[in-house]
Amino acid sequence: MARRVTITDVARVAGVSVATVSKVINNRYGVASETSAHVMRVVEDLGYQSSLVARSMRSQRTDMIGILVGAFGPFSTEILKGVDATLRDTPYDLLAYTGGRHGSASGWERRHLSRLSGTLVDGVILVTPSVVDVDATVPLVVIDPHVGPEDLPSVESDNFIGAVMATRHLLELGHRRIAFLAGRPGSRSSAQRFDGYRHALDQAGIPVDASLVTGDYYDPDTRNVPVFELLSRPDRPTAIFAANDLSAIATTQVAPVLGLRVPDDLSVIGFDDVPEAAQLRTPLSTVRQPLQQMGGAAASLLLELLAGTKPEEEHVVLPTSLVRRTTTGPAPA
Repeated sequence: MARRVTITDVARVAGVSVATVSKVINNRYGVASETSAHVMRVVEDLGYQSSLVARSMRSQRTDMIGILVGAFGPFSTEILKGVDATLRDTPYDLLAYTGGRHGSASGWERRHLSRLSGTLVDGVILVTPSVVDVDATVPLVVIDPHVGPEDLPSVESDNFIGAVMATRHLLELGHRRIAFLAGRPGSRSSAQRFDGYRHALDQAGIPVDASLVTGDYYDPDTRNVPVFELLSRPDRPTAIFAANDLSAIATTQVAPVLGLRVPDDLSVIGFDDVPEAAQLRTPLSTVRQPLQQMGGAAASLLLELLAGTKPEEEHVVLPTSLVRRTTTGPAPA
């Protein structure tokens, strides 16, 4: 493994003191322009990167924004794209950090925030946290927050209206036995999507059948289990509204194993509109969240906080829209 280039290496190759290199890379006065240019050429040639920790200790800032996610996936990737686009013309770089194997456990955010805050990053964007009582020494913005007090600046989509649109779409196609695959326990978006599902059924005069509402929890290891149980019943649903696209996609893969055709025997609709939804052999009907726009809005909020400005709107809710594709069709006769 190659040894990391140090500031001493730069000084030796450039033929100057370590103090001179330090002044150059930190934009301090007292170094001739020709010497400064020479040092920067050596820095570039050697690929030297100053330590973020050392830089933060000197200047109390790192010019780095962290984004914490439980795991990298289609949802978080689109969020990252939006954050990156907003930061592109700012002095800030982006550090993406995942909870890894701890990302599905409640409270993982506390551990990682304590590692990053104040030494590696100047501010943090937290995506789909599992708790609300997080504490950070730097400005913090939350995307898709946990159920709880709205004391942190946040960005989310209109989950309730999105779920109403998805359920009404299935009702308009003639479906009456509509199952709901719930999302992560404690997630505000999951609760709002269930409320929208229930509201649309109530408006249609159809009571909610508790046996058609099952947990999914966005866990890839258990995602197919509730679907198998639902679709193996003699009184199976004719349609499934999944609280996220990955669960909906899994449903379209399970149905053929049980001899069901999508959408002839079973209609499926998801939520998010991740890129994979449109790339399936049978493209997925879904509710579109403006994921990149959500990332951009969170980055904009954080930039205001870092500038010492109080945002005019601390809780941003972006609109959702229905995307009709080919996994939904008329209810079977």
